[in-house]
Parts: sequence; structure tokens; C-alpha cells
Amino acid sequence: MSFAVFALIATGVMVAGFVQGTTGVGFALIVAPILALLAPELVPVSLLMLMMPLNAYVAWREWGELDRSGATWITVGRSLGTFGGLWLLTTLTSSFLNILIGAVTILAAVATLIAPSFTPDRRALVAAGVVTGVTETATGIGGPPLALVYQHQGAARLRATLAFCFLVGQTMSLAMLAMAGRVSASHFGAALMLVPALAVGAVISRLTHDRVGGRPLRVFVLLFAIVSGTVLLTRS
Repeated sequence: MSFAVFALIATGVMVAGFVQGTTGVGFALIVAPILALLAPELVPVSLLMLMMPLNAYVAWREWGELDRSGATWITVGRSLGTFGGLWLLTTLTSSFLNILIGAVTILAAVATLIAPSFTPDRRALVAAGVVTGVTETATGIGGPPLALVYQHQGAARLRATLAFCFLVGQTMSLAMLAMAGRVSASHFGAALMLVPALAVGAVISRLTHDRVGGRPLRVFVLLFAIVSGTVLLTRS
């Protein structure tokens, strides 16, 4: 990986860390298409590794707002969806995986933009967990289904619950990927090199998360996701 490519990826990680630390979503929607274009060998393993410390930090910061019941049902669904995601990852070629990443990015962003307000019940939470398990294990992108069910809740509640669910789910996904022989030392090394950029974004989000409006940032993330997903589909 050249220095220019690394610098681009690190910049994306820093911006994504700030966005997710502020709004609760957006990291994978920003970083996954960048990695798929510039360093596809890092998707989804290094992406999942990077998100774990970020989500641990956000969950700790907002622990008092966690929706424990909702997180439980999402985790039930997530545990089931992880197997489907692993099957997709081991079945698809790299070209088809890039197409899947691009399509999932665009569809999830559009769905998040146009979804009406509703209060999720147990079935909706489990379904969101299943879809998240499939898409995040296969592509690294799992936030939009959870954002859909929590986007009309309070900002702190959304951030806390999504961060906790992501952390538990990403641990599941990485364990399954490791058992399938899809995790290597190079994945860990790449993630470790990007941690400083991630930390900068996370620290900045702590200074601004209660001041910056979540809605404008969320719209920016979703529009970025649509554009980057389209670019990825075109290149694939």
C-alpha cells in the first residue's frame, strides 16, 4: 500500500470516526466503499476490527442511555444473521462482493433517508439484527438497519444502543470469520496502523457530539454513501 493510498484511507477513517461518534452511524458507509476501491483485501475484517474500539468508546460514553431490551432482541437476530453473512463472503468472488457492497450501501442509504417515523416492536428489532448480521459479516456495513429502527429515538439513546449492538455483533462476526480462516495478521496490522486516525475522529466527536446537529451530518453521510456506492458499482 502506497503512502498516498494510506493517507486517503486514514483521512476517511478519521472523518468516519467523527461522524459515527457524533451521530451513532456512518463509519462503515464511509469507510467500506473507500477500502473496497483502494484496499479490497481489508474488507470486511480490518473494517470490523477498526469499528470495535470506536463502538466500545461510544457505548462507554453514553452507557446510561442504552436501550437494554432493544439491544437484547437485536443481538438475538444478529447471532442468526452472522451465519448468512459468512456464507455470502465465502461464496462470492471479489467482484461480486464489491457489487454487493455498492448495492447494500445505496439501498441502505436510500431506505434510511425515506423511512417514515415508527416505534419498533420486538419483530422489527430481531429482523434488523438478522439483516445487520448478514450485511456486516459479508461487507462490513451493518449500521443502516439499526439506524432505521432507532432514527426517531433520542440521539444519545441511538448512539448508545447502536454502539453496544455493533460491538457485540462485530465480536461475533470476527469470531466466525476467524474460525473460517478469513482473518490474518495483515488484517490486524492494517487496522492497528489506522487506529491513530480513528482516535482523532473519536476525540473530536466527544467535543462536538452534543452541539453538532445529528440530522445534517446523517444526511451528508447518506448522500456520500449513495455516491460512493454508485462509484463502486460502476467500477465493479
